[in-house]
Parts: sequence; structure tokens; C-alpha cells
Amino acid sequence: MKRKIILLAALLGIGAYSAWAQAAAKYSWTNLPKAKVPSFKKDTFNIVKYGAIADGITLNTTSINAAITACSTKGGGVVLIPQGLWLTGPIVLKSNVNLHVSRAALVQFTDDKRQYKLVEGNYEGHPAVRNESPLSGTNLENIAITGDGIFDGHGEVWRAVGKDRVTDPEWKQLVASGGVVSNDGKTWSPSESYVKGNSTKDATLIQPGKKLEDYADMKDFFRPNMVVFTNCKNVLLQGATFQNSPAWCLHMLLCEDLTLKDVHVRNQWNAQNGDGIDAESCRNVLIEGSTFDAGDDGICIKSGRDAEGRKRGKPTENVVVRNNVVYRAHGGFVIGSEMSGGARNIFVTNCTFIGTDIGLRFKTVRGRGGIVENIFIKNISMRDIVHEAILFDMYYQTKATSALGQKADIPAVNEGTPQFRNFYVSNVTCNGAEKAILVRGLPEMSIKGIHLENMTIKADKGADLVEANNISLKNITLDIKDQKQLIYVENSSAITLDNIKSIKPTNLFLSINGDRSGKIELLHTNTAGAKNKAEFNYSADKNVLTEAK
Repeated sequence: MKRKIILLAALLGIGAYSAWAQAAAKYSWTNLPKAKVPSFKKDTFNIVKYGAIADGITLNTTSINAAITACSTKGGGVVLIPQGLWLTGPIVLKSNVNLHVSRAALVQFTDDKRQYKLVEGNYEGHPAVRNESPLSGTNLENIAITGDGIFDGHGEVWRAVGKDRVTDPEWKQLVASGGVVSNDGKTWSPSESYVKGNSTKDATLIQPGKKLEDYADMKDFFRPNMVVFTNCKNVLLQGATFQNSPAWCLHMLLCEDLTLKDVHVRNQWNAQNGDGIDAESCRNVLIEGSTFDAGDDGICIKSGRDAEGRKRGKPTENVVVRNNVVYRAHGGFVIGSEMSGGARNIFVTNCTFIGTDIGLRFKTVRGRGGIVENIFIKNISMRDIVHEAILFDMYYQTKATSALGQKADIPAVNEGTPQFRNFYVSNVTCNGAEKAILVRGLPEMSIKGIHLENMTIKADKGADLVEANNISLKNITLDIKDQKQLIYVENSSAITLDNIKSIKPTNLFLSINGDRSGKIELLHTNTAGAKNKAEFNYSADKNVLTEAK
């Protein structure tokens, strides 16, 4: 162990080692359980022998599923999808089957929605009405999708589209294809069935006393996730491309020993709910060497939503995410906002985010509950981030409120109060963002134990620390366009700012706000380039700031 700690110090650099070293004695990804990789018999079942025809016209649902059933029944092996364009309806995987799609094969899921029956599925942690997923498996063991071929979900026939999210020619093409344009002319929907579902409150949630057939008139609204594996063990996805999903692309729910290697996800930037991968309440996970281009979050960790997620009580844990690239997405690496079952023991390293809305994105809101803790992230490169490079936010999809200038009305802590704590983030470089860092907790539950070290971030604005406790920023270089202020602190305490550098002169180095701000240390930092070192507003006590060269 001593040798490992010395090696870690050498890899990270002495400056970044301090916070990591304190945690390394207790947490290390070398001590995590490793995801078991499935193995298969060599027997091969070619879908052509079961009647499949690669003409792009013949519906091959029966043939492909027959090959899968035969393979599983005979003890498992490889189901081969050879070169060709294979039109199909839903494919259902079975235990001990490796579905192998050849490099020159395109599996095109049909746009005929009648082929997808209504099923009881899951939406954001809640039991929900869904259309059957194009590719699914439930309660299976030893399964894989491998090869270098392509699965296309025909998502464009399922999704609504806003006029502001397409070009004029694309909008005209949509309108000419049929569907329904909203009264205000701003949204195209694929059908009246979709419109009815969209206008019905809680349409996706299964209501007491109702059967699936009771939802038939809203069928088009229940967009399926493209690949859904539920309660499966020993799962491997390797090499294949998954594109054009109706909703989430890869949804891994309650799975154990899950491995993704060299997987490619391609969803349009404006694909509604077009997440890359969502690992929800999964255990022992490796996501490695993969590329994501998503319409929503890229690599996302979840564990259920609100009371349902807390009742399930299954955190996503023991996760390694390494050597991945995320292009346009709402977030590069994300936890939440459905994290009510918790998330812990997660390690992220050697990843690149290009053009994502947010780089590292950790989000929750009152009512979720759950604890996200022991998150270790290092060696992250970012470019052209639309909003925050690093975001911790407990006001997801709600308006953040501030008690500054008024008597604080702090809600009571209850089972629905979420917690973020013990994050260690090091070696981050970002060239271009709207804001470098935002940490925003709740008055009743601050974000705690955030340690950010060894970073260089070029952004329009600096760092905001709001309702935060035990936060350390060490060896941080900020190249900030807005010269008004560098770091803003509001009702936060136990803040350590160690060796903070500003490339450009700034009017104000540090703004401290609120009577609940306390114990802020400024260490090894030259503030001579700022016109004013610190200001204190909204009853902030000047004595909370101490400085040491």
C-alpha cells in the first residue's frame, strides 16, 4: 500500500497529492470489485439460417429472435448478424448469448410503431408505460453485444422537435412529412397520439386500476429507450455503434458486473432525452475507451427518483470510467438528478469533453434524498464548454433562492434532502467555458467536502461557492474574461483557497457574502493583481478571512 501511495503522489504531483492522500488510505479503485466479463461458447448461430434477409425491406424480427432463442436453449454461444441491412422490430436478448454484429452490418429498427407493444417499463426511476425497447433483456446472466456494426433506433419518428432546434429546411421537411404542428407553430409532434400523451398530466406513470391497453390512444408518446437491460449480471457491450435512439440510448438498470468497451453512441444534439448511457442502480461497472455524442447527458450515473428511488435503496457503486470522449451533450460526466438511491465509490480518469453544455455535472434537487459520496476524478480535458466547466447544483430545474438581505427561512432536513459530499477532483484543464466552477448547495444541507486541485480553466467568469462547507481549491489557475470578480462566496464556511492564480487583472479577487459565511483561508496566493483583495456584503464578518503567504 505504501508503494501505491508513493506512485499516486508521483502521478498526480506533490501539489495535488494532499487531499487525495488523505482519502487514499480509505478509498482506492484498485480495491474496488472488478466487473466480471462474460464468456461464451464458440458455437455460432447465423441469423441467415433462421430465415433473415438483408434487403432492407423484410422484417427480420422473428428470424433474429429465433436465432437468439436457439442459441440460449443449446447452452449459449454467438448469434451472428453478418454484413447487410437488416430491418427488424424489437430484439430480446437471452442468457449466455453474445449478439455479434459484423462491421459492415446495419441493424435498422423499424419505424412501424405497431411492432413495439406497450410494456410496463421505467421512466426516471418510476414504473411507467413505455413502448417495448428496440433491444432489451430482463433477469439475464452472461450476455453481450459485440462487433463493430451499427444499431439504428429510428428515433426521428418518435421524437417531438422544437422549431428553434432545427434549420428552416429541416423544419419544412418535418412539416411536409405529416405529424402535428402546435398552435403557436413552435413544435412539431409525430402524431395526434403523441400530442394527447404530451398534454395529459403524468401520462407515463401507471395509474392504479389501469391496464396497459388503457393507454393505447397515447401510444406514440411513450418513447422507448433504445437498449434496456434490467436486473442482468455479467453484461458486456463492446465495439458496436448505437445511434438515433428514441429516448435514452443505453439504459442499464439494476445490473451487476457491467462492462462497456469501445462503444460508440451517436444521437443528434437536439435529440429529446437523448442520453448516451445511464447506469442506474448498478454495481461493479467499467466504462472504458468509448465515445459519446448525445442529445442529453453523455455518461450519466443514476439510482432512481424521489420516494421510489429511496424505497428501492440501490446505489450505483463501484464504478470506473476511463479513457472516454464525450462530444456535444448536456454534461460530459454526470451524476443525477435521479440519484435518490445514492451513488458512491466512483472513479473517473483520462476523459475528454468537447462542446458539452457542462463538463463535470452533479445535479439534484429538494425531494430527491439520497447521498452521493466518495467520488474521485482526475485527468480531465475540456474544450468549448457552453456553461460551467464544473458544476455541483442542488437546484436542478428549479429557481435558486438566496437569503441575502432578508431573514433566512431555512427548511427542515428530511428524507427528501439530498447530500453531496467527499468529491476529489484533480488535474483538470478547460479551454473555454461560461463559468469555471459553481458549487451551490441548499441552506438546510450544504455541499460538503469538495476538493479541487491542480486546474487551469479559461472561462468568461470565475468560481461561485454558495451554501458550501469544507471546500478546498488548491493550485487553481483561472484565465477569466470578466474582470469584475474572481471568486464569489455566499453563506459558506471552512473554505480554503490555496495558491490561486489569476492570469488577467481583476477588480475584485474575493467577494464574501452573508452572515453564515465563516472561516475562509487564503493561502500562498498573490492578490496584487487585483484592485481589491476582498469585499464583505450582507452582514459578512471581515474576521472570517485569514491570509497566509
